[in-house]
Amino acid sequence: MTINILTTLPALFTGPLTESIMKRAQDKGIVNIATHDLRQWTSDKHRTTDDHPYGGGPGMVMMVEPIDLALQALKAKKGTPKQKIIVTSAKGTLFTQQTARTWAQDLDRIVFICGHYEGIDERVTQYLADEEVRIGNYVLTGGELATAVMTDAVVRLLPGVLGDDASSVDESHSTEHILEYPQFTRPENYKDYEVPKVLLQGNHKLIEDWKKENRVRE
Repeated sequence: MTINILTTLPALFTGPLTESIMKRAQDKGIVNIATHDLRQWTSDKHRTTDDHPYGGGPGMVMMVEPIDLALQALKAKKGTPKQKIIVTSAKGTLFTQQTARTWAQDLDRIVFICGHYEGIDERVTQYLADEEVRIGNYVLTGGELATAVMTDAVVRLLPGVLGDDASSVDESHSTEHILEYPQFTRPENYKDYEVPKVLLQGNHKLIEDWKKENRVRE
């Protein structure tokens, strides 16, 4: 999979996408993640990517032209099979574990357009992007953190990324409204905080029953 990220703040992705599992996935060649500074597609000396909104109002709005030119340079076009162009937006559809799984299974390429300021010129959403997506019912300063979250959630589901692909099968949100059962490891007893005895007895049927009983239901 290839993931391209259009942003005015590329440095925000250093760390979240360059460490741990995300780094290993890229080192293995399973995913290629590239961040692109939208300012390289501006034409004025100030490298402007935003302007005042028509009709008045507070804040600034990201301009359509740099985004359009960036998408042209990446040869990314709305409606292309096995590709999605995503705008991060507090008014978009809610990103869920099922969204992550669908993207991981069905897409070869994702282009994220990171919203910022008061938002993005609506013509980007109408004519250039496939979908607006949010990660929760709250507002962030910009779409960079949301993009990092969605990228992590999708990449970890790609075959070969996790040490054991089964790790993503029974975890929280794999089934709607069902969260994962509690997990324990050594030592068996710590300050009189004990591990449930059923997990120590080696009876796989009883352990599976315990796990099913102890799943959290939202």
